[in-house]
Amino acid sequence: MSTGQLDRATTALTPAAPAAGGVLHRVGRLRHTSPGRLQLILSLLVVLGLLTGLVAGITAASARGGTDDLGERAQPLLVEAETIYSALADADTTAAQAFLAGGLEPADLTRRYEADLDRATTALTAAARRTPADGPAADAISALSADIPRYSGLVASARANNRQGLPVGASYLSTASQLSRDSLQPQAQALFRSAQQEVDAGYSNARSSWWTALLVVLLLGLLAALVLAQRHLSWTTNRTFNVPLLAATGVTLLLILTTAVVLAGQRAHLASADSDGSQPVAKLAEARILALRERGDEALTLAARAGEGEQEKDFDETSRQLTGLLDGIGRDADSATDGHRDYVIAHDKVRELDNGGNYDGAVKLAISEATGRDFTTLTDGLGRGLENRKTVFTDEIHGAGRGLGLLTVLGPLLALVLCVLAAVGIRARLEEYR
Repeated sequence: MSTGQLDRATTALTPAAPAAGGVLHRVGRLRHTSPGRLQLILSLLVVLGLLTGLVAGITAASARGGTDDLGERAQPLLVEAETIYSALADADTTAAQAFLAGGLEPADLTRRYEADLDRATTALTAAARRTPADGPAADAISALSADIPRYSGLVASARANNRQGLPVGASYLSTASQLSRDSLQPQAQALFRSAQQEVDAGYSNARSSWWTALLVVLLLGLLAALVLAQRHLSWTTNRTFNVPLLAATGVTLLLILTTAVVLAGQRAHLASADSDGSQPVAKLAEARILALRERGDEALTLAARAGEGEQEKDFDETSRQLTGLLDGIGRDADSATDGHRDYVIAHDKVRELDNGGNYDGAVKLAISEATGRDFTTLTDGLGRGLENRKTVFTDEIHGAGRGLGLLTVLGPLLALVLCVLAAVGIRARLEEYR
C-alpha cells in the first residue's frame, strides 16, 4: 500500500474533532493576528448590537402589552366588580326601604331597585367577557348569574304580599336579604378581590422587570465593548478616533437615553396610577359598599318589627369600619365623612323612636327626605371620589403607554444602525491588512 493510501486510511479511522472544538481552535488562531483580533471585535459588537436591539424590542412590546392589559382589562374588571357589588348592595337596601313604605312602593324606589339589578347584570355580562373560563372569578360569576334571578323572585314575592298587607311579605324580604348577604354580596366581593389581584399582577407585568434588567445589562455591555474597541484601535493604529465607531457609540448613547426616558416615564406613571388611582378606587368602593350595608341594616331592623337585633349589631360594626376607612381615605372623602356623621345621628334618632315604642315615627324618620339627603350626601361624595380616581388612573395609564410603541420600533432600528457603523469602522481597518 502506498504512503498516500496509508495517510488517507489513517485519516478515515481518526474521529472527527467536535465542531465546537473547531470553532474554538479557529477563534484561538484569530487571537494571535491583528486582523483576526479585529474580526473578533467586529463579531462581538455585531452580536451584542443585534441582541440589544432584539431585547429592546421585546422589552418595549412586553411593557406595552402589560400596560394595555392593565388599562383595557384588569382595571375595567375591577370597576365592573365594584359596580356589581355596590349595585346588589343598593338593590337590597332599596328593596328594604320600599318595603317600609307599605302598600304600593314609591315609584322612585321601584325604579332605583330595577336600575340596580340592570346595572348588576350588565356589569356581570361585561365582567364575564374579561374573565378566564376557570378560577375563582369565573366561579363567582357563575354563582351570581344563578342567584340574581332567585333574589329578584323573592323580592317580587315580598312586594306582592306587602301590597296585600300580608305579614309573610316580611319573611320573603328577610329571605331575599339573607340570600343577598350570604351569597350575592360575598360572591361579588370574591370577584372584586380577584379583580384586585389581577390589577396587582397587571402592574408587575407592565413593568417587565426581567426584560428591563436584561436590556440594561446588554446596553451597558455594548457601550463598554464600543469604548474598549476604540481604545484598542487607537493603540494599534495610532489614530485617535475611528469616526464610524464613534458614531456607533453616539447611537448607543441615544438608545440608552431613549430607553431610560421611556421606561422611567412608564414606571413613574404606573406608580401614580397605582397610588393615586387603583388603591383609592378600591378603598372608595369598599366604603360605598359599607355605607349601603348600613342603610340596609337599618331598614331590615325596622322591617322585622323586633327592635334591635343582629342587624343593628351589624350596623354598629359596619359603621365603625366605615368611619375608620373614611379617615384613611382623606380628602376624597371629606363630604362623605360629613354625610356619614349626619346620617349616623339620624339613625340614632330612628333607634331612639323605635326603642321607645314609636315604630311609625321611626319608619317615618328613616324614610324621610332629611335622612335620605344625609345618606345621599355620603354615597354621592364617595361616588364623586370614585369617578375622580378612575379618571386619574385612566390618565396615568395613558401616560404610561406613551413612547412604548416608538421604542418597540426604534430600539431594534438603532441597534441595526450601530451594527452597520461598527462594521464600517472595523472593515476600514481590516482593509489596511490586504
